[in-house]
Amino acid sequence: MIKITFLGTGCMQPTKSRNHSGILLRYKSESILLDCGEGIQRQMRIAGIKPARITKVFLSHWHGDHVFGLAGLISTMGADGFSGTLQIYGPPGSKKYMDNLLKSFSVKNLIPIEVREVKTGDFFENEDFILRAELLKHSATCIGFSLIEKDRRRIELTKAKKLGLKGPILGKIQRGEEVTVSGKKIKPSEVTYIVKGKKISYIADTVKCKGADNLAQEADLLISEGTHIEDIKSKTRKYMHLTVKEAAEIASRNKVKRLIITHISQRYKNSEEVLKEAKAGFKNSKVAEDFMEVEV
Repeated sequence: MIKITFLGTGCMQPTKSRNHSGILLRYKSESILLDCGEGIQRQMRIAGIKPARITKVFLSHWHGDHVFGLAGLISTMGADGFSGTLQIYGPPGSKKYMDNLLKSFSVKNLIPIEVREVKTGDFFENEDFILRAELLKHSATCIGFSLIEKDRRRIELTKAKKLGLKGPILGKIQRGEEVTVSGKKIKPSEVTYIVKGKKISYIADTVKCKGADNLAQEADLLISEGTHIEDIKSKTRKYMHLTVKEAAEIASRNKVKRLIITHISQRYKNSEEVLKEAKAGFKNSKVAEDFMEVEV
């Protein structure tokens, strides 16, 4: 199960109810922070999340509302006894930005950091999932991310028991290996079935582009910015963002299962207008709120 906590759902200016951008994705031993706006570590404390448990940080781009919390988070992780190496992934130029950031204050309790610049394609893989990036189109170099869970083979225990399968043999079958029991060959397809992995995608600041469509394609959950509703789309275009309607259109044409709109402008005092426009274009839509939790 993949658990997602929205720590910040606003855009350029925080409000009383919406912090700057930040989303925590937890899957097995991984705690992946998507963007790190100002105040994120305080949001984590309120949500009961320990900063030292973060394993990776993904930065979509280096605009302040997406990165101003990074220096404070790193300092807190050091004070809290973080014991690993923090992997930070971001667009081209991230190493230079990170160097400049660390030179801007007196460093204390600095943790080991590894910064990796990514563009398009798969940039991480383990036995459970693949991480993929796509270039978006914004006023700063910007990327979006997908976590693609690998398909899993599950054993039909009733069938396995009838065939006398147990112990290490079950492990081999689950890995897709053919086994022999009492002189009889048993194929994995005879006693297992495939559970399709989930795809979770995050579209950060962008206008409509191919990268956004690639990220959205058949996603089980699409988290997309939707800064304004359509009535002020000229302003949305000026600052190179998506309207809520455009985010819904991306979800609809790419066969997304669920859409959550985030990066909401401070002009909206509640979510009613935003939700109405999202649902008009894509029925299974929701508007993110700070501290909202979702499971996939």
